[in-house]
Amino acid sequence: MGVIKTVKECWRRQEMKVVTRRSSSSGNQQAYRPPPEPRILELGVTKPRNRHRIVVLGAHKVGKTNLIRRFLGGEYEEQYETTIEDFYRKLFYIEGEAYQIDLLDAARERDFPAKRRLSILTGDIFLLVFSLDDKETLNEVRALLTEIRTTKAKIQKPTQPLKAPVVVCGNKADLDAQRVVSGSEAGEVLGEDVPFFETSAKTGTGLEAVFTALATLGGLPDETRPSRHEIVPILTYQSLCVGKRGRGRRRHSRGIGAPCAAVDPLARRPSFTSDLRMVLGSSTKHKKPETCQVQ
Repeated sequence: MGVIKTVKECWRRQEMKVVTRRSSSSGNQQAYRPPPEPRILELGVTKPRNRHRIVVLGAHKVGKTNLIRRFLGGEYEEQYETTIEDFYRKLFYIEGEAYQIDLLDAARERDFPAKRRLSILTGDIFLLVFSLDDKETLNEVRALLTEIRTTKAKIQKPTQPLKAPVVVCGNKADLDAQRVVSGSEAGEVLGEDVPFFETSAKTGTGLEAVFTALATLGGLPDETRPSRHEIVPILTYQSLCVGKRGRGRRRHSRGIGAPCAAVDPLARRPSFTSDLRMVLGSSTKHKKPETCQVQ
């Protein structure tokens, strides 16, 4: 049985549960539904249309984590540590609007097909990474590209063009002596319709073009590129959002007119159930949920 179908049955059982209590006036027992648990107040005031998730996929040791670190405004780190799964959130304040970009580095989901498909279903934009010194990592990206298109098609209207923005990086361009994949070969494997860039997370080569493509294909403001905004502390970002609520769309009194961003240090990936709820909410608008089961 599909994971989605199983979770839906659990939700139905939970919705059937009621708690009985005795009325103080009549003495009769009455059924009531417990109030939902209060949610933690989010730092930002981001509108749903301004929230996006970038899913980063690729083989091990191709430089995914350092590419993400660069996007977040950090520096390249030479020491390699195996990534199980990392989730990051970058918050933007651009022309009086709050934006949120979540980045999911799904490093080991290759061994967990159901989890990987769920990540694909919840992704808005995809960054696929391979290493120019390892041809097998290019083949893995090609397989991921096919899986993304197949999976995303299950929750989209068949009469509409497939919406699955993908950008591909051939990383480690600085290791010219170890290079085994040429640009033309990568282009042939990926196809002409896939934006492909040669990059080096270490030197910064090609990163500006990648971040521009992610913004363009994902419908993000150009100011989300690291070169187009200032990194500020999270408390400064929070004060900007509070200032926005108190002053409408006027600029904050601190005088920061240029776009700015902050990394949320408390960001955690939404629960498995939350992601499933989001997928179900999206898929049922077009098709029956069973057609997009995560198995």
